[in-house]
Amino acid sequence: MVGSTQIEAIERATLAAVAPEEVLEIDGWLIGLDPGSIRRAASAVPLRHDLPVDAAVLDHIEAAYAERGLKPAFRIADGPGLESVRGELARRGYGFEQPTLVKTAVARAVTAVTDLPPAEIAERPDDAWAAVFLGEGFDPVDGAYRVKALSRSPGARFGMVRDGDKTIAVGCGSFGHGWTSFHGMRTDLSRRGEGLAGRVLAGLVGEAMSRGIDRAFLQVEEKNAPARSLYRRAGFTQAWRYFYWSKPS
Repeated sequence: MVGSTQIEAIERATLAAVAPEEVLEIDGWLIGLDPGSIRRAASAVPLRHDLPVDAAVLDHIEAAYAERGLKPAFRIADGPGLESVRGELARRGYGFEQPTLVKTAVARAVTAVTDLPPAEIAERPDDAWAAVFLGEGFDPVDGAYRVKALSRSPGARFGMVRDGDKTIAVGCGSFGHGWTSFHGMRTDLSRRGEGLAGRVLAGLVGEAMSRGIDRAFLQVEEKNAPARSLYRRAGFTQAWRYFYWSKPS
């Protein structure tokens, strides 16, 4: 069970990792204000899962987006403590989509996901790292923006698995608020099924443990069965599920 203090820490670490252009804090909400395509960086999230609705606070949040020419959006966990918030958003014409799971693990358990050598760790993503991240099957404009955002994250580190001089799997680890979080996991399409993502996780969690961080979390879309299977093997269990709430375009 993840407690209220841990929920707040995870949400703060999440926003720090995706590095929106601007962050506000309004009466128990953390507001990501960003024009890009990373939804976590461009949505408002409550710092507690037992937060009663306050229409004036939602007005304030909506106004913050409108003042910057941005479309308001929310990330809301589906537990009972936020039922009144979800009800008010529905009343205002918001719909919800993209069920996403927040999963947590003990860092040391993650290292057991592979018997192979862990990924190399770098302070910055090089061109070879970006080439895998922007590889076939991913939108190049969106991908380039995400690489830029992850590079802005304070203290982020970048894992990579190489085969000779070719990079074949990558990922990013961000460290803060007592947690490490994983982002941008990608494997070359021709090399999937070889356990490379596990090596990336092992390398990044090793970096976390060297910093004295013993807790890890990640977020994965509910429909992404292959990734969820990997994360189960790495010891991750579900902490909560959330949906994105926005108004139709």
